[in-house]
Amino acid sequence: MSISGTMHTSPRLAFVGCESSAGASAGAGGGAGPAQARGRREVVVRGKRVKTIDVHAHCIVPEAAQLINHPLEAPSLLWSNLGDRLAQMDHTGVDVEALSINPYWYRAERDAVAELIRVQNEALVEFCAAQPERFVAFATAALQYPDLAAAQVEHAVKTLGFRGVGVAGSVAGEDLAHPKFHPFWGKCEELGVLVFLHPLGTRALEPSGRLAGNGLLTNTIGNPLETTIALSHLIFEGTLDRFPGLKICAAHGGGFLPSYANRSDAVITTFPNRVGPLPKKKPAEYLRGGQLYVDSIMFTGEGMRHLIAEAGVAHVVLGTDYPFPWNTAPVDHIMAIPGLSDEDRIKILGGTAAKLLGIEG
Repeated sequence: MSISGTMHTSPRLAFVGCESSAGASAGAGGGAGPAQARGRREVVVRGKRVKTIDVHAHCIVPEAAQLINHPLEAPSLLWSNLGDRLAQMDHTGVDVEALSINPYWYRAERDAVAELIRVQNEALVEFCAAQPERFVAFATAALQYPDLAAAQVEHAVKTLGFRGVGVAGSVAGEDLAHPKFHPFWGKCEELGVLVFLHPLGTRALEPSGRLAGNGLLTNTIGNPLETTIALSHLIFEGTLDRFPGLKICAAHGGGFLPSYANRSDAVITTFPNRVGPLPKKKPAEYLRGGQLYVDSIMFTGEGMRHLIAEAGVAHVVLGTDYPFPWNTAPVDHIMAIPGLSDEDRIKILGGTAAKLLGIEG
């Protein structure tokens, strides 16, 4: 993903993860302490050097967050030392990270968020330009103003050189499938950009207390549940049918949808009069139809095998959730999947992501 453009600011980039509790720690593989110097691990499959691409790596631009007085995540989550990040990438065999920022600005006023997105996207451009072989980024957009978001995506692609854009699983409580967001989806389809969908948890459930208690359920269950709801609405409300050229990559293995997509198929025949207008395909077919992609943040070889069986190997890409240690051995995780061909390992490790993001091999 080539990135170019004239910068108006020079913000510092910091790196954060999926959870922002003040007492959280990035833990093994994602801590903020100094990393030991290590040689760079090069991944070779069947004698071929493979460029590995992590589509799920977090960051934040503090100067942008300050524009709307958004509190920065806890210091234990910041990753302002580039050397530490590169050392960890080298150690685990990740060649390229596609950086994204979890949207915290969906309730901001129009003028303020317009400036925030400008500062944020230009900071991402500047940072990636300094390390073009190691970093690309997903642009950001203010989806609460769909017309503005569409214009921001067009500027990000045509002027700044982005090949992807990040979104949350909902926008200030509104589903991504709401017709008001059609201008945004239409622009993403027109420009051919990959949309990286990362949840912010099922916040509508949190006031009820159902996710309170032990287990950090707001993250453990809440994040994949939010993704499941978002993708299900995009299917059943006809968004994917309306914009057949859309390409969406869903974090955390696509939530729970790939594991239980056949129930979405079955509801059409079980309650045909209650489903509403039917999508053009069975819901499970959208997982394999070229519009939906998922990352590899699963936790066992069998989990990955099933994900691949449901989504198709061409729709699974490498993800780590860096700097949080959900997947601290991302390459080994892929190499250990039972029954996978070398060709398929290459697709997951970076081949598919390279095509989606326009990264040269």
